[in-house]
Amino acid sequence: MQLLRSIGTRAAAVATALVMAAAIAVPAVAATGNAKIALPASVVKAGVIRVGSHINYPPAEFYPAGSRKVVGFEYDLMQAVGKRLGVKMTWTDTPFAGIVPALYAGRFDIIVTAMSDTPEREKRVAYVDYFLAGSSILVKKGNHESIHGIADLCGKSVDVELATSEDRQLKAASQDCVAKGKPAISLLEFDSDSGAFEQLKIGRSVAHLTDFPVAAYLASSEAAGNAYEVAGSQFDVSPYGIGIRTDQPELVKAIQAGLQGVIDSGEYAKILKKWNVSQGAVTKAEINGGAHYK
Repeated sequence: MQLLRSIGTRAAAVATALVMAAAIAVPAVAATGNAKIALPASVVKAGVIRVGSHINYPPAEFYPAGSRKVVGFEYDLMQAVGKRLGVKMTWTDTPFAGIVPALYAGRFDIIVTAMSDTPEREKRVAYVDYFLAGSSILVKKGNHESIHGIADLCGKSVDVELATSEDRQLKAASQDCVAKGKPAISLLEFDSDSGAFEQLKIGRSVAHLTDFPVAAYLASSEAAGNAYEVAGSQFDVSPYGIGIRTDQPELVKAIQAGLQGVIDSGEYAKILKKWNVSQGAVTKAEINGGAHYK
């Protein structure tokens, strides 16, 4: 979720308590084709990297109707990274607003949930960047409200997932509306993107603000592409990053190496093409690259 999804301040306190325990971890080596990538010994022993994700964000990761099997481009990408590292990737569904505290509480090892890498977040989480995405406005087909950008939302009801970068963007835009003598945006916040989008479907809102890949997916998939459209161009582009505790440098490096291997092999491009999100491709698995986009 382009996700300046906000980070709970509890994470910093939990991180401090866990630093000493993490410091005794000894890296081991996993064979990965022609190269060897060092992994924390605990990961090698378990043979598993546990992924935390809010599994409600197509096409990134979601459950198809009638199924509890995770699918999506982020799921496929992490399966490829896991194969390269020689470990399995297991997934835990976690609400986005509490996902960072859950990471530091030890519920999982990494976060993969369309989370934007931003300088503010890098204070508490290390990121390995894998995709570029901005925010987009989804409206009903025909765009009868003549919405072409976030400045056109003054005085209108707009839905959004709570604690995302889009949530932040709407609150800032609403303040701008008031400062210019226009009515504020009527903000409808929900715990999930699908819950927010439902408000547009039933007519409670006139626009749904979400990440561009999600908006594009909804526009093309709902009602065979005949119900919604993306209004204007995406904005505020930044990288999605795989979130890892800052006291786990070996795991950060291992994930970076595994992801770069998937990119270099061509498998990364095939995964993005499969999900029609090639426009967000990167060529380098950069660590904490969010500052380049701000």
